[in-house]
Amino acid sequence: MKLEEYAAHDGIGLARRVAAGDVTPQALADLASEAVQRVNPSLNAVIEHWAPTVTPGSGPLAGVPFLIKDLAITAAGRRNELGSRLAQGLVAPNDSHLMQRFNAAGLVTLGRTTTPEMAFSTETDSVLQGPTRNPWDPQRSAGGSSGGAGAAVAAGIVPIAHATDAAGSIRVPAAFNGLVGLKPTRGRSSHGPVMDEVFAGLGVQLGLSRSVRDSAALMDVVQGCAPGDPYHTAAPAEGFLAQVGRDPGRLRIGVLDTPWNGAAVDPQIKEALSAAARELESLGHRVETAQAPLGVSWDAFVEANAHIWCASLVRWIDHLAGVARRPVDRSTLEPATLACYAFGQQSRGTDFAAALELRNSIARQVAAWFGTVDVLLTPTLPQLPQALGTYNHGAERLDGRQWTARVFEHSPFTPVFNVAGTPAISLPLGLSRSGLPIGLQLAARFGADDVLLRLAAQLEQALPWRARRPPLWAGSA
Repeated sequence: MKLEEYAAHDGIGLARRVAAGDVTPQALADLASEAVQRVNPSLNAVIEHWAPTVTPGSGPLAGVPFLIKDLAITAAGRRNELGSRLAQGLVAPNDSHLMQRFNAAGLVTLGRTTTPEMAFSTETDSVLQGPTRNPWDPQRSAGGSSGGAGAAVAAGIVPIAHATDAAGSIRVPAAFNGLVGLKPTRGRSSHGPVMDEVFAGLGVQLGLSRSVRDSAALMDVVQGCAPGDPYHTAAPAEGFLAQVGRDPGRLRIGVLDTPWNGAAVDPQIKEALSAAARELESLGHRVETAQAPLGVSWDAFVEANAHIWCASLVRWIDHLAGVARRPVDRSTLEPATLACYAFGQQSRGTDFAAALELRNSIARQVAAWFGTVDVLLTPTLPQLPQALGTYNHGAERLDGRQWTARVFEHSPFTPVFNVAGTPAISLPLGLSRSGLPIGLQLAARFGADDVLLRLAAQLEQALPWRARRPPLWAGSA
């Protein structure tokens, strides 16, 4: 197999070639390493890659090259730096539960991808690792916080990569890079044994891919919690990959074109949203304008998230500083991270309790929406990918609450579903006039990941995207 053919396959396609004996997992790993060498110097998406240990595996993704994000997952003997100088050089002693599941599935992990410091941004640009570039336009952002994963998958380095999402960090890079990005329902997988429920249950883990079936197969890999985990949500009996290709039935689909903060949406994104709504109607679904009140003000929503995020961050940073024996100051942390750390230190227990109360209020409000519609269709983001260097401008003048507001202002359609714990998926259903991907988001009730996968696969067939190639593509001659 040549690199051009390798890059054209999704993960399941490669695994089938392995199962048929057409190619070995080691040969695929070698091609992935060649792809890193070909395009990563222009992207800065893969910060470390290694010769992997290839072990026999079975399942729909066995033998497939894979990358892990530099955060929230640990691989024994490999660095885990969280995009930060504070954790630079730290090595994980053990595999986390999720890493064990990836290994058991036969995924061949060969490196780490970039993340902004502590994942506290929807743009991937850190002092330690530098900016990650978008393969569709290297002068633009790849999104975040799973921007390295997004750029690597979009450029054909690997067909699928690990990613995390606490406010949109899977869906934002999916939208910017033209990928499938599924944020699962809370309680689908384990963060253990070291991490807790991550931002009081807001954070989840899965991956980024180029096909709906790969994301579904990865869900089957990660599904299931370890003893003592705080959340557990049962999977459908048939699993998630079995949902792909099934008729979703006639769904009630609500369309929301304005985010809860009232921000303007780029006209090209609104056009893509309208086109997708028309396509859904042609597929037999009942499509109507959605009524989705948040139940609280946007300011109150941001305030609550700032307390949850920043108070949780204090524990991370204090632990890392103790392990690394480094100070918590500008020599180890970026201005925005330090501001969030200071805000978290000032947050009181009553502030955190009030934030959890608001979290539960939002969850009940979102549940009420899905009493009137089966699926909510929104833009994933209100704007196209921004120019590199603009997102962090003036960060040194912001406090922790203001930085959180900036993060949420950039992606106002996504964090509501983290707070509610409900599933949401970004699909590359549009293109701008200049050829940049446009992602649209589908969201459903708690536990209805199967509904999203059936509908997403139907849209993938009706509005196919897998033949699109960015200018920075590992498979280019």
